[in-house]
Order: sequence, then structure tokens, then C-alpha cells
Amino acid sequence: MSNTLRVAVAGIALASVLGIAVGLLRLSRHPLVAGLCGAWVEVFRNTPLLIQLLAIYLLITELLPGSSEALSADGIALLSKEGLQIAVPEAGALALGCALMAFALGAAFGWAAARRWLEVGAGIVAAAAGALAAALAWLLVGAVVGWSRPALDGFLISGGASLTPEFLALWLGLALFTSAAIAEIVRAGALAVPAGQWHAALALGMTRRQAIAGAIFPQALRLAIPPLASQYMNLIKNSSLAVVIGYPDLVSIANTSINQNGQALEVIVIIMAVYLSLNLVVAVVMNAVNARVMRAPR
Repeated sequence: MSNTLRVAVAGIALASVLGIAVGLLRLSRHPLVAGLCGAWVEVFRNTPLLIQLLAIYLLITELLPGSSEALSADGIALLSKEGLQIAVPEAGALALGCALMAFALGAAFGWAAARRWLEVGAGIVAAAAGALAAALAWLLVGAVVGWSRPALDGFLISGGASLTPEFLALWLGLALFTSAAIAEIVRAGALAVPAGQWHAALALGMTRRQAIAGAIFPQALRLAIPPLASQYMNLIKNSSLAVVIGYPDLVSIANTSINQNGQALEVIVIIMAVYLSLNLVVAVVMNAVNARVMRAPR
């Protein structure tokens, strides 16, 4: 269950960032930028997720070097067929607690500041501010208490925190596949904003970037949030494909349980109940966000 939640939360976060960025860049007047983002959408949207997961997993396990020749980033990270090992603070629990507190404080201050100049989209600014504060707190704790750095120990890599190849493949596959759909949702929402809003923003002296950030994107969110909720729920359900690459998620362990006790119906009902509960939580949260956005003055 924790593995399913971990990859779902990480996938939603990365897919949202990539999707919003690609969707807005598709509005660029530069043909190369718009063309590359269009190719991103078409490739990841029009190929099966299962094939993407297998391709990414094979790239990691076949093309990356072994642990004895891992790609190194100056003691910060090691990348090999064993996965990604990254440096973490020695006091992991303290660093995590400080990061969570910093996220809450940063999000609160970001929300208060953004509400001064944004009617819609303050939540995105708050989340970005919270993430930045959490990262700074994490780095500060590491600088004070020291770092556990990954290092080659014989044929193995010790120290730091490890992201397995299975997690990396599933995380990247879910995020890339979902980001293509989110990009089209964001682009469609921006294009649905009346042209008069663009003209008004430009007439006020805004640059094109300022117009998108301050006028167009906040209005596009009103149209984008409901389909975004569907994409987030699809990502959670698609995480069940983890079984094909050996990631020990809910479905993988449930299959093992079925093989051991033969109670297939009971286990399948449990799987359905868990995914239903997770998606109902997402639906409630996104409905609350949508209600808040729709209440904002136009």
C-alpha cells in the first residue's frame, strides 16, 4: 500500500509540472518550441502505457552501466542498473520533519502573497513556495548534521537513499504518459479563454508571458481542473501496471496472496476497495479545489 501511494503521489507531482509546462509552451510562437512540445504530446499520448513502462525499464536495466561503473554526480548521486542512489541527511527523520514544517510555512506565506495579485491559481504558487521551502530546509539540515553519501563498496553501493529501477520506470512512465494528457488539457483551457482577455492584457502593457501567467492561465484553470481530476485518478489506477515490471505494489502482492491462499474473489474485492477509496479521496480534494476556483470573482 505504501509503495502504491508513494508512486502515485510522486507521479501526480511530476506529471502536473511537466504537463503544465508543456501545455503552456505549446502556445509559444516559436515553431521549434511548439513543435517539440507537440511531438512530446503525440508520442506519449499515442503509445500504450504498458509499452512505455517496458521500454523505460529495459533502458534502465540494459543500457545503464553496472554498479561498479555507476554514473556519478560528485558524491551527490549514483545512477546504474541498480537504480538511483542519492545523498540524504544523516538524521533522516529530523530532515523529513523539518521539510514538512517548512512546506507548511512556505505554502502559507506563498498563499498569502499570491492572493494579493491572483484571484485564481494562488494554490499553485503556494505549492511551489512550499516545495522550495521544504527543499531549502532539507539542504540546511544536511549541511548541519552531515550527509549520508552513496559510495561504491565492493560490488555494491552503500549509503544514501535508493530508488529502485522498478520504481524509477513506473514513476517516469506514469508521469510522462499522464503529462501528455495534462498538457492538452492546459492548452485547451488557455485557448478557450476569450481573445478579448489576451488583447486586454496586452493593452495594459503586459508582455506575452505576463499575460499568460497573470490573466490567461488563472482563467484556464476553471476549465482545466475537472478533467485534471480524471487524469489524476487514471494515474492511480494505471499504477496497477507495476506488476509487469516487478514493482511490489498492491496488485503485485495481491497476486502473490491469491497464489498462496486461492481466495481470488476476496483479494480482488480488497484491490477494488483500495483503488476506489484512493480515487474518492482525489475526487473530494479536486471537487473542493474546483468549487474554490469557481467562487473566485471573474
